[in-house]
Amino acid sequence: MLLIKSGYVIDPRSGDEGVKDILVDGGKIVRMEEGIGEDTLRESIKGNLQVIDAAGKTVAPGLVDVHVHFRDPGFTHKEDIRSGAKAAARGGFTTVVLMANTKPPVDTVETLEYVLGKGAETGIHVESCGNITVGMKGQELTDMEALAKAGAAGFTDDGIPLLGEDVVKAAMTEAARLGVPLSFHEENPAFIQNNGINAGKASAYYGIGGSDRQAEITMVDRDLTLAEETGADISIQHISTKEAVELVRQAKKKNPHIHAEATPHHFTLTEEAVIAHGTLAKMNPPLREEADRLAIIEGLRDGTIDMIATDHAPHAAGEKEKPLTEAPSGIIGLETALSLGVRELVDKGYLTMCGLLRLMAWQPACFYRLDAGYLAVDGPADIVIFDRNRTWIAGNYRSKSCNSPFTGMELPAAVCYTVCGGRIIYSREQRAK
Repeated sequence: MLLIKSGYVIDPRSGDEGVKDILVDGGKIVRMEEGIGEDTLRESIKGNLQVIDAAGKTVAPGLVDVHVHFRDPGFTHKEDIRSGAKAAARGGFTTVVLMANTKPPVDTVETLEYVLGKGAETGIHVESCGNITVGMKGQELTDMEALAKAGAAGFTDDGIPLLGEDVVKAAMTEAARLGVPLSFHEENPAFIQNNGINAGKASAYYGIGGSDRQAEITMVDRDLTLAEETGADISIQHISTKEAVELVRQAKKKNPHIHAEATPHHFTLTEEAVIAHGTLAKMNPPLREEADRLAIIEGLRDGTIDMIATDHAPHAAGEKEKPLTEAPSGIIGLETALSLGVRELVDKGYLTMCGLLRLMAWQPACFYRLDAGYLAVDGPADIVIFDRNRTWIAGNYRSKSCNSPFTGMELPAAVCYTVCGGRIIYSREQRAK
């Protein structure tokens, strides 16, 4: 048994919060109330009782990240499922949904079973999407029904936009029939000269062409229209422009099946970071202007954007040391996401802590139909304990990679413990020893 004592407990599903104790047994929460007596418990139970003193700390459901890249199979020099899971645990995440742009891609049941099998060997819940199209070529749909039956949490060709409208509509029609969600990477290459860099101040600074905002806007507009026609549950991934935020806002007024996600880097940084950090701030879609960053924050505040996801994208150091136009896009994010959410959204008054946790746990779990993201008796014992007032220096990552513009920054809300299935899978105190 595990007893978490005297923490400030927040459940984003119900909105309930207050100082409580949580008793865990057999991977489930069995009691959640004030004043569970430790001495009485020790006398009544058989076996060991672990106790965590959470006084002064926040106790929340384990975070749920529905957009991560663990690079396995095919690119395990960047990350693998085991190292990615360790990074997740350090960041307070107990559930992740992997993207399917691996090598081979997750377009067959065999590859999906490999990924899920390796994920089951980690200390966290590892889910995976399947691909929408065979080979991520944007032409032929995968056997979505077989992949869903084999455990695919949803479907995406993330990393490559789907350009064919007929293919997108067919995928949405099939997804609606199966009752599974779709996620879309919205970047039209017709508007891009060099991806990962905003066409604006950043591209001008480096004297190159960049990624125009219309690359996102046009595809978001198309897919919102198709979603209304088909009734599919869709998410607009890593939204980056104020125009796309407004398109989603208006679409959600008519269609409850529309969802969107924002990354910590898009609500924290602008294209100025690319000028300061070079390839470490290169990502798809790119960091854009201050007006876009503020629009994303307003979208998170008013519910237009209902999920925060990291798009954790590890790359080896040598790859990011290449020239800007040659280096791959993406940054790691699992270990800094909670801190950035607290610093940028809670501490600055845009969201309550419960509101942030709703975006980082409960609502992502709902989109992918996962039993996660909440705290309740008989619910899963997936829990993060963090100290909002304790700072830490970003770095010394558990990920295999360290490609982040946040490295070296002092951040708030240090994760103290991560518990998954009733087991302590990360402890800051043990790591410090």
